[in-house]
Amino acid sequence: MRKISLMMIGAFVGASATALVSQTQLLSSTSAVAASAETYRQLSLFGDVFEKIRTDYVEKPDESKLVESAINGMLTSLDPHSSYMDPKSFRDMQVQTRGEFGGLGIEVTMEEGLIKVVAPIDETPAAKAGVMSNDIITHIDDEQVQGLTLNQAVDKMRGPVNTAVRLKIQRKGAKEPLEIKVSRDVIRIRPVRARVEDDVVVLRVTQFNEQTFENLKAAIERHTNEVGAEKLKGFVVDLRNNPGGLLDQAIMVSDAFLDRGEIVSTRGRNADETQRFNAKGGDLTKGKPLVVLINGGSASASEIVAGALQDHKRAIVMGTRSFGKGSVQTIIPLGGNGAVRLTTARYYTPSGRSIQAKGIDPDREVTQDIPDELKGKDETKGEAGLRGHLKNDKDEKGGSSAYIPTDPAKDKQLIAAYEYLRGQRQGAAVTPAPTKVPN
Repeated sequence: MRKISLMMIGAFVGASATALVSQTQLLSSTSAVAASAETYRQLSLFGDVFEKIRTDYVEKPDESKLVESAINGMLTSLDPHSSYMDPKSFRDMQVQTRGEFGGLGIEVTMEEGLIKVVAPIDETPAAKAGVMSNDIITHIDDEQVQGLTLNQAVDKMRGPVNTAVRLKIQRKGAKEPLEIKVSRDVIRIRPVRARVEDDVVVLRVTQFNEQTFENLKAAIERHTNEVGAEKLKGFVVDLRNNPGGLLDQAIMVSDAFLDRGEIVSTRGRNADETQRFNAKGGDLTKGKPLVVLINGGSASASEIVAGALQDHKRAIVMGTRSFGKGSVQTIIPLGGNGAVRLTTARYYTPSGRSIQAKGIDPDREVTQDIPDELKGKDETKGEAGLRGHLKNDKDEKGGSSAYIPTDPAKDKQLIAAYEYLRGQRQGAAVTPAPTKVPN
Protein backbone atom coordinates (compact mmCIF):
# COMPACT_ATOMS: atom_id res chain seq x y z
CA MET A 1 0.00 0.00 0.00
CA ARG A 2 2.81 2.45 0.73
CA LYS A 3 4.40 1.93 -2.70
CA ILE A 4 1.08 2.54 -4.45
CA SER A 5 0.55 5.77 -2.49
CA LEU A 6 3.97 7.10 -3.46
CA MET A 7 3.40 6.28 -7.11
CA MET A 8 0.07 8.15 -7.08
CA ILE A 9 1.65 11.23 -5.47
CA GLY A 10 4.44 11.18 -8.03
CA ALA A 11 1.94 11.00 -10.88
CA PHE A 12 0.28 14.19 -9.72
CA VAL A 13 3.11 16.42 -8.49
CA GLY A 14 5.98 15.28 -10.62
CA ALA A 15 9.63 15.87 -9.83
CA SER A 16 9.20 17.32 -6.34
CA ALA A 17 7.62 14.10 -5.16
CA THR A 18 10.39 12.08 -6.81
CA ALA A 19 12.99 14.15 -4.95
CA LEU A 20 11.17 13.62 -1.66
CA VAL A 21 11.02 9.86 -2.19
CA SER A 22 14.72 9.76 -3.04
CA GLN A 23 15.62 11.64 0.14
CA THR A 24 13.50 9.29 2.25
CA GLN A 25 15.13 6.28 0.68
CA LEU A 26 18.59 7.72 1.31
CA LEU A 27 17.82 8.39 4.99
CA SER A 28 16.34 4.90 5.42
CA SER A 29 19.36 3.36 3.71
CA THR A 30 21.82 5.24 5.94
CA SER A 31 19.85 4.21 9.05
CA ALA A 32 19.74 0.60 7.86
CA VAL A 33 23.52 0.54 7.34
CA ALA A 34 24.09 1.96 10.83
CA ALA A 35 21.71 -0.56 12.35
CA SER A 36 23.38 -3.40 10.48
CA ALA A 37 26.82 -2.35 11.65
CA GLU A 38 25.66 -2.36 15.29
CA THR A 39 23.89 -5.68 14.81
CA TYR A 40 26.99 -7.29 13.30
CA ARG A 41 29.08 -5.93 16.17
CA GLN A 42 26.73 -7.62 18.67
CA LEU A 43 26.76 -10.87 16.69
CA SER A 44 30.55 -10.73 16.68
CA LEU A 45 30.44 -10.35 20.46
CA PHE A 46 28.19 -13.43 20.67
CA GLY A 47 30.67 -15.36 18.50
CA ASP A 48 33.56 -14.34 20.74
CA VAL A 49 31.75 -15.48 23.90
CA PHE A 50 30.66 -18.74 22.28
CA GLU A 51 34.23 -19.49 21.21
CA LYS A 52 35.58 -18.76 24.71
CA ILE A 53 33.05 -21.17 26.23
CA ARG A 54 33.75 -23.80 23.58
CA THR A 55 37.52 -23.74 24.10
CA ASP A 56 38.05 -22.69 27.75
CA TYR A 57 35.10 -24.00 29.79
CA VAL A 58 36.18 -26.47 32.48
CA GLU A 59 34.32 -29.32 30.76
CA LYS A 60 33.57 -29.84 27.09
CA PRO A 61 30.16 -28.23 26.53
CA ASP A 62 27.37 -29.50 24.28
CA GLU A 63 27.60 -26.88 21.54
CA SER A 64 24.11 -27.47 20.18
CA LYS A 65 22.63 -26.96 23.64
CA LEU A 66 24.60 -23.74 24.01
CA VAL A 67 23.07 -22.39 20.80
CA GLU A 68 19.56 -23.53 21.77
CA SER A 69 19.91 -21.88 25.18
CA ALA A 70 21.06 -18.64 23.57
CA ILE A 71 18.10 -18.67 21.17
CA ASN A 72 15.65 -19.41 23.98
CA GLY A 73 17.13 -16.67 26.13
CA MET A 74 16.71 -14.19 23.28
CA LEU A 75 13.06 -15.13 22.83
CA THR A 76 12.09 -15.29 26.50
CA SER A 77 13.53 -11.79 26.96
CA LEU A 78 10.74 -10.48 24.70
CA ASP A 79 7.65 -11.53 26.65
CA PRO A 80 6.40 -14.51 28.69
CA HIS A 81 4.83 -16.24 25.68
CA SER A 82 7.66 -16.23 23.13
CA SER A 83 9.97 -19.23 23.25
CA TYR A 84 12.05 -21.72 21.29
CA MET A 85 10.79 -25.28 20.90
CA ASP A 86 13.31 -27.98 20.14
CA PRO A 87 12.18 -30.69 17.67
CA LYS A 88 10.69 -32.89 20.40
CA SER A 89 8.81 -30.03 22.04
CA PHE A 90 7.49 -28.96 18.65
CA ARG A 91 6.21 -32.48 17.96
CA ASP A 92 4.61 -32.60 21.41
CA MET A 93 2.88 -29.27 20.78
CA GLN A 94 1.47 -30.52 17.48
CA VAL A 95 0.13 -33.62 19.20
CA GLN A 96 -1.40 -31.53 21.98
CA THR A 97 -3.28 -29.23 19.61
CA ARG A 98 -4.77 -32.33 18.01
CA GLY A 99 -6.28 -33.14 21.41
CA GLU A 100 -4.33 -36.21 22.58
CA PHE A 101 -0.94 -36.42 24.29
CA GLY A 102 0.93 -38.16 27.07
CA GLY A 103 1.57 -36.54 30.44
CA LEU A 104 0.01 -35.36 33.69
CA GLY A 105 -2.68 -32.99 32.44
CA ILE A 106 -1.66 -29.54 33.70
CA GLU A 107 -1.32 -26.19 31.97
CA VAL A 108 1.84 -24.48 33.24
CA THR A 109 3.81 -21.29 32.79
CA MET A 110 7.18 -20.10 34.08
CA GLU A 111 7.35 -17.45 36.77
CA GLU A 112 10.61 -16.22 38.33
CA GLY A 113 12.41 -19.37 37.26
CA LEU A 114 9.81 -21.74 38.72
CA ILE A 115 6.90 -23.62 37.15
CA LYS A 116 3.49 -22.24 38.02
CA VAL A 117 0.30 -24.21 37.43
CA VAL A 118 -2.21 -22.17 35.43
CA ALA A 119 -4.87 -24.87 35.74
CA PRO A 120 -5.15 -28.64 35.96
CA ILE A 121 -7.12 -30.10 33.05
CA ASP A 122 -10.40 -31.69 34.07
CA GLU A 123 -10.41 -35.46 34.69
CA THR A 124 -6.65 -35.92 34.26
CA PRO A 125 -4.11 -37.51 36.66
CA ALA A 126 -2.97 -34.10 37.92
CA ALA A 127 -6.52 -32.95 38.71
CA LYS A 128 -7.32 -36.24 40.47
CA ALA A 129 -4.08 -36.08 42.50
CA GLY A 130 -4.99 -32.64 43.86
CA VAL A 131 -2.75 -30.29 41.85
CA MET A 132 -4.34 -26.81 41.92
CA SER A 133 -4.17 -23.52 40.06
CA ASN A 134 -1.37 -21.25 41.34
CA ASP A 135 0.67 -24.16 42.73
CA ILE A 136 4.41 -23.56 42.30
CA ILE A 137 6.35 -26.66 41.24
CA THR A 138 9.84 -26.45 42.72
CA HIS A 139 11.08 -30.03 42.19
CA ILE A 140 10.34 -32.81 39.70
CA ASP A 141 11.49 -36.23 40.96
CA ASP A 142 13.76 -34.48 43.49
CA GLU A 143 15.42 -32.37 40.76
CA GLN A 144 15.21 -28.61 41.19
CA VAL A 145 13.18 -26.78 38.56
CA GLN A 146 15.24 -23.61 39.08
CA GLY A 147 17.60 -23.31 36.12
CA LEU A 148 15.48 -25.34 33.71
CA THR A 149 13.60 -23.81 30.80
CA LEU A 150 9.84 -24.28 30.64
CA ASN A 151 10.23 -26.81 27.84
CA GLN A 152 12.82 -28.79 29.80
CA ALA A 153 10.58 -28.91 32.87
CA VAL A 154 7.57 -30.00 30.83
CA ASP A 155 9.68 -32.70 29.19
CA LYS A 156 10.62 -34.08 32.63
CA MET A 157 6.95 -34.30 33.60
CA ARG A 158 6.18 -36.33 30.51
CA GLY A 159 7.12 -39.97 30.11
CA PRO A 160 5.82 -43.50 29.58
CA VAL A 161 2.22 -44.18 30.53
CA ASN A 162 1.70 -45.73 33.99
CA THR A 163 5.00 -44.40 35.34
CA ALA A 164 4.92 -42.04 38.31
CA VAL A 165 6.43 -38.61 38.84
CA ARG A 166 6.84 -36.82 42.17
CA LEU A 167 6.14 -33.11 42.29
CA LYS A 168 7.24 -30.92 45.17
CA ILE A 169 4.83 -28.01 45.37
CA GLN A 170 4.70 -24.70 47.21
CA ARG A 171 1.10 -23.74 47.88
CA LYS A 172 0.16 -20.36 49.27
CA GLY A 173 -0.87 -20.72 52.89
CA ALA A 174 0.73 -24.13 53.35
CA LYS A 175 3.39 -24.21 56.06
CA GLU A 176 5.43 -26.95 54.41
CA PRO A 177 6.00 -27.90 50.75
CA LEU A 178 3.62 -30.56 49.50
CA GLU A 179 4.76 -33.69 47.70
CA ILE A 180 2.26 -35.07 45.22
CA LYS A 181 2.77 -38.31 43.33
CA VAL A 182 1.10 -38.39 39.92
CA SER A 183 0.88 -41.38 37.60
CA ARG A 184 1.35 -40.48 33.94
CA ASP A 185 -1.40 -41.38 31.50
CA VAL A 186 -2.51 -40.72 27.95
CA ILE A 187 -4.26 -37.36 28.14
CA ARG A 188 -7.24 -37.35 25.83
CA ILE A 189 -8.71 -33.92 25.81
CA ARG A 190 -12.45 -33.63 25.35
CA PRO A 191 -12.53 -29.91 24.66
CA VAL A 192 -16.31 -29.69 25.07
CA ARG A 193 -18.31 -31.40 27.81
CA ALA A 194 -22.03 -30.85 27.49
CA ARG A 195 -24.92 -31.73 29.75
CA VAL A 196 -28.58 -30.85 30.21
CA GLU A 197 -29.86 -29.27 33.42
CA ASP A 198 -33.64 -29.53 32.98
CA ASP A 199 -34.32 -26.75 30.42
CA VAL A 200 -30.75 -25.37 30.11
CA VAL A 201 -27.80 -26.78 28.16
CA VAL A 202 -24.37 -26.32 29.75
CA LEU A 203 -21.43 -26.27 27.31
CA ARG A 204 -18.18 -26.58 29.26
CA VAL A 205 -15.33 -25.64 26.90
CA THR A 206 -12.02 -26.61 28.49
CA GLN A 207 -9.62 -25.59 25.70
CA PHE A 208 -9.44 -24.67 22.03
CA ASN A 209 -7.82 -27.49 20.07
CA GLU A 210 -8.54 -28.78 16.57
CA GLN A 211 -11.64 -30.63 17.77
CA THR A 212 -13.35 -27.84 19.72
CA PHE A 213 -15.75 -26.39 17.16
CA GLU A 214 -16.91 -29.75 15.81
CA ASN A 215 -17.48 -31.00 19.38
CA LEU A 216 -19.42 -27.84 20.22
CA LYS A 217 -21.55 -28.02 17.07
CA ALA A 218 -22.46 -31.67 17.73
CA ALA A 219 -23.28 -30.94 21.39
CA ILE A 220 -25.57 -28.03 20.51
CA GLU A 221 -27.48 -30.10 17.96
CA ARG A 222 -27.74 -33.19 20.16
CA HIS A 223 -28.91 -31.45 23.32
CA THR A 224 -31.26 -29.04 21.55
CA ASN A 225 -33.07 -32.07 20.18
CA GLU A 226 -32.96 -33.76 23.58
CA VAL A 227 -34.55 -30.85 25.45
CA GLY A 228 -36.76 -29.64 22.61
CA ALA A 229 -36.43 -26.21 21.03
CA GLU A 230 -39.64 -24.91 22.63
CA LYS A 231 -38.72 -25.97 26.17
CA LEU A 232 -35.07 -24.92 25.95
CA LYS A 233 -34.44 -21.70 27.93
CA GLY A 234 -30.90 -21.13 26.70
CA PHE A 235 -27.24 -22.10 26.89
CA VAL A 236 -24.44 -21.62 29.41
CA VAL A 237 -21.03 -21.42 27.76
CA ASP A 238 -18.62 -22.18 30.59
CA LEU A 239 -15.13 -20.86 29.78
CA ARG A 240 -13.82 -20.78 33.35
CA ASN A 241 -10.20 -21.91 33.74
CA ASN A 242 -9.96 -22.34 29.96
CA PRO A 243 -6.32 -21.44 29.14
CA GLY A 244 -7.00 -20.86 25.42
CA GLY A 245 -5.55 -22.49 22.33
CA LEU A 246 -6.03 -22.05 18.60
CA LEU A 247 -7.18 -18.71 17.21
CA ASP A 248 -9.20 -20.22 14.35
CA GLN A 249 -11.17 -22.34 16.83
CA ALA A 250 -11.98 -19.28 18.95
CA ILE A 251 -13.29 -17.57 15.83
CA MET A 252 -15.43 -20.56 14.83
CA VAL A 253 -16.84 -20.98 18.34
CA SER A 254 -17.79 -17.28 18.43
CA ASP A 255 -19.31 -17.61 14.97
CA ALA A 256 -21.48 -20.49 16.22
CA PHE A 257 -23.55 -17.95 18.19
CA LEU A 258 -23.44 -14.97 15.79
CA ASP A 259 -25.20 -14.16 12.53
CA ARG A 260 -23.04 -11.21 11.50
CA GLY A 261 -20.41 -8.72 12.57
CA GLU A 262 -16.74 -8.68 13.47
CA ILE A 263 -15.48 -11.33 15.86
CA VAL A 264 -11.90 -10.18 16.45
CA SER A 265 -9.13 -8.22 14.79
CA THR A 266 -5.39 -8.77 15.09
CA ARG A 267 -2.81 -6.02 14.69
CA GLY A 268 0.90 -6.54 14.26
CA ARG A 269 3.74 -4.05 14.12
CA ASN A 270 2.74 -2.68 10.70
CA ALA A 271 -0.69 -1.27 9.88
CA ASP A 272 -0.99 -3.38 6.72
CA GLU A 273 -0.75 -6.53 8.84
CA THR A 274 -4.17 -5.90 10.45
CA GLN A 275 -6.62 -8.75 9.97
CA ARG A 276 -10.32 -8.76 10.71
CA PHE A 277 -12.42 -11.87 11.14
CA ASN A 278 -16.16 -11.67 10.63
CA ALA A 279 -19.05 -13.98 11.43
CA LYS A 280 -20.80 -15.92 8.72
CA GLY A 281 -24.57 -16.28 8.66
CA GLY A 282 -26.12 -18.97 10.84
CA ASP A 283 -26.52 -18.94 14.63
CA LEU A 284 -26.44 -22.62 15.62
CA THR A 285 -28.62 -21.89 18.68
CA LYS A 286 -31.30 -20.00 16.67
CA GLY A 287 -30.93 -16.94 18.89
CA LYS A 288 -31.48 -18.71 22.22
CA PRO A 289 -30.29 -16.68 25.26
CA LEU A 290 -26.66 -17.19 26.29
CA VAL A 291 -24.67 -16.79 29.48
CA VAL A 292 -20.88 -16.93 29.26
CA LEU A 293 -19.00 -17.79 32.46
CA ILE A 294 -15.41 -16.56 32.93
CA ASN A 295 -12.94 -16.28 35.79
CA GLY A 296 -9.29 -15.53 36.49
CA GLY A 297 -8.22 -18.69 34.66
CA SER A 298 -10.01 -17.79 31.41
CA ALA A 299 -7.31 -16.71 28.98
CA SER A 300 -6.49 -15.99 25.36
CA ALA A 301 -8.91 -17.78 22.99
CA SER A 302 -11.59 -17.97 25.69
CA GLU A 303 -11.32 -14.19 26.11
CA ILE A 304 -11.80 -13.73 22.36
CA VAL A 305 -15.09 -15.64 22.55
CA ALA A 306 -16.28 -13.82 25.68
CA GLY A 307 -15.29 -10.43 24.25
CA ALA A 308 -17.02 -10.99 20.91
CA LEU A 309 -20.30 -12.18 22.45
CA GLN A 310 -20.19 -9.39 25.03
CA ASP A 311 -19.54 -6.62 22.51
CA HIS A 312 -22.36 -7.81 20.26
CA LYS A 313 -24.61 -8.10 23.32
CA ARG A 314 -25.28 -11.65 22.20
CA ALA A 315 -24.57 -12.98 25.71
CA ILE A 316 -24.37 -11.78 29.27
CA VAL A 317 -20.93 -12.46 30.74
CA MET A 318 -20.88 -13.53 34.39
CA GLY A 319 -18.19 -14.49 36.87
CA THR A 320 -14.94 -12.70 37.69
CA ARG A 321 -12.45 -10.78 35.54
CA SER A 322 -10.53 -12.89 33.03
CA PHE A 323 -6.76 -13.46 32.83
CA GLY A 324 -5.89 -10.70 30.33
CA LYS A 325 -3.80 -12.42 27.66
CA GLY A 326 -4.47 -10.23 24.62
CA SER A 327 -1.65 -11.36 22.32
CA VAL A 328 -1.33 -13.83 19.46
CA GLN A 329 1.58 -16.24 19.07
CA THR A 330 2.62 -17.63 15.70
CA ILE A 331 4.37 -20.98 15.50
CA ILE A 332 7.19 -20.70 12.94
CA PRO A 333 8.73 -24.09 11.99
CA LEU A 334 12.52 -24.10 11.52
CA GLY A 335 12.90 -27.03 9.16
CA GLY A 336 14.11 -30.00 11.19
CA ASN A 337 15.29 -27.74 14.02
CA GLY A 338 12.08 -27.26 15.96
CA ALA A 339 10.09 -24.04 15.89
CA VAL A 340 9.83 -20.54 17.27
CA ARG A 341 6.75 -19.47 19.20
CA LEU A 342 6.74 -15.72 18.56
CA THR A 343 4.29 -13.05 19.68
CA THR A 344 3.30 -11.40 16.41
CA ALA A 345 0.13 -9.42 17.15
CA ARG A 346 -2.28 -8.07 19.72
CA TYR A 347 -5.94 -8.87 19.29
CA TYR A 348 -8.90 -6.55 19.77
CA THR A 349 -12.55 -7.24 20.48
CA PRO A 350 -15.18 -5.99 17.98
CA SER A 351 -15.53 -2.63 19.80
CA GLY A 352 -11.76 -2.06 19.61
CA ARG A 353 -10.83 -3.10 23.14
CA SER A 354 -7.39 -4.50 23.87
CA ILE A 355 -7.72 -6.73 26.91
CA GLN A 356 -3.94 -7.24 27.21
CA ALA A 357 -2.92 -7.17 30.90
CA LYS A 358 -6.42 -5.99 31.72
CA GLY A 359 -8.85 -8.83 31.07
CA ILE A 360 -12.56 -8.82 30.38
CA ASP A 361 -14.79 -7.51 33.13
CA PRO A 362 -18.01 -9.50 33.41
CA ASP A 363 -21.34 -7.77 32.84
CA ARG A 364 -22.36 -9.18 36.18
CA GLU A 365 -19.71 -10.04 38.75
CA VAL A 366 -20.55 -13.20 40.68
CA THR A 367 -18.06 -14.42 43.27
CA GLN A 368 -17.85 -17.84 44.86
CA ASP A 369 -17.85 -18.73 48.54
CA ILE A 370 -14.20 -19.62 49.09
CA PRO A 371 -13.47 -22.36 51.65
CA ASP A 372 -11.42 -21.09 54.58
CA GLU A 373 -8.42 -23.24 53.67
CA LEU A 374 -8.31 -21.69 50.16
CA LYS A 375 -8.91 -18.05 51.01
CA GLY A 376 -6.14 -15.94 49.54
CA LYS A 377 -5.00 -18.82 47.31
CA ASP A 378 -7.82 -18.71 44.79
CA GLU A 379 -6.69 -15.70 42.76
CA THR A 380 -4.44 -15.65 39.70
CA LYS A 381 -2.09 -12.73 39.13
CA GLY A 382 -3.26 -12.57 35.54
CA GLU A 383 -1.20 -11.39 32.59
CA ALA A 384 -0.39 -8.13 34.39
CA GLY A 385 1.43 -10.17 37.04
CA LEU A 386 3.75 -11.90 34.56
CA ARG A 387 7.26 -10.49 34.37
CA GLY A 388 8.03 -8.93 30.99
CA HIS A 389 4.42 -8.90 29.77
CA LEU A 390 3.38 -6.63 26.90
CA LYS A 391 2.14 -3.36 28.32
CA ASN A 392 -1.31 -1.89 27.76
CA ASP A 393 -1.75 1.82 27.22
CA LYS A 394 -4.70 1.76 29.62
CA ASP A 395 -4.93 0.90 33.28
CA GLU A 396 -3.71 -2.63 33.82
CA LYS A 397 -5.50 -4.94 36.21
CA GLY A 398 -4.35 -8.01 38.06
CA GLY A 399 -6.02 -11.37 38.02
CA SER A 400 -9.06 -12.54 39.92
CA SER A 401 -10.47 -15.65 41.54
CA ALA A 402 -10.18 -18.89 39.58
CA TYR A 403 -11.97 -21.08 42.12
CA ILE A 404 -14.78 -23.39 40.99
CA PRO A 405 -16.49 -25.59 43.60
CA THR A 406 -16.45 -29.29 42.78
CA ASP A 407 -20.09 -29.52 43.89
CA PRO A 408 -22.36 -27.84 41.27
CA ALA A 409 -24.90 -27.18 44.02
CA LYS A 410 -22.38 -24.75 45.58
CA ASP A 411 -21.34 -23.13 42.29
CA LYS A 412 -22.82 -19.64 42.68
CA GLN A 413 -21.75 -18.55 39.19
CA LEU A 414 -23.47 -21.50 37.52
CA ILE A 415 -26.56 -21.05 39.69
CA ALA A 416 -26.71 -17.36 38.73
CA ALA A 417 -26.57 -18.37 35.06
CA TYR A 418 -29.50 -20.76 35.50
CA GLU A 419 -31.52 -18.12 37.30
CA TYR A 420 -30.86 -15.53 34.63
CA LEU A 421 -31.88 -17.84 31.80
CA ARG A 422 -35.00 -19.01 33.62
CA GLY A 423 -35.96 -15.47 34.57
CA GLN A 424 -36.10 -16.23 38.29
CA ARG A 425 -34.06 -13.13 39.12
CA GLN A 426 -33.30 -10.47 36.56
CA GLY A 427 -30.89 -8.41 38.69
CA ALA A 428 -29.09 -5.39 37.27
CA ALA A 429 -29.18 -4.53 33.62
CA VAL A 430 -26.32 -5.63 31.41
CA THR A 431 -23.58 -3.01 31.29
CA PRO A 432 -23.33 -1.62 27.74
CA ALA A 433 -20.11 -2.65 26.01
CA PRO A 434 -17.64 0.12 25.05
CA THR A 435 -18.22 1.64 21.61
CA LYS A 436 -14.70 2.80 20.80
CA VAL A 437 -13.99 2.65 17.08
CA PRO A 438 -10.69 0.95 16.18
CA ASN A 439 -7.98 3.34 14.96
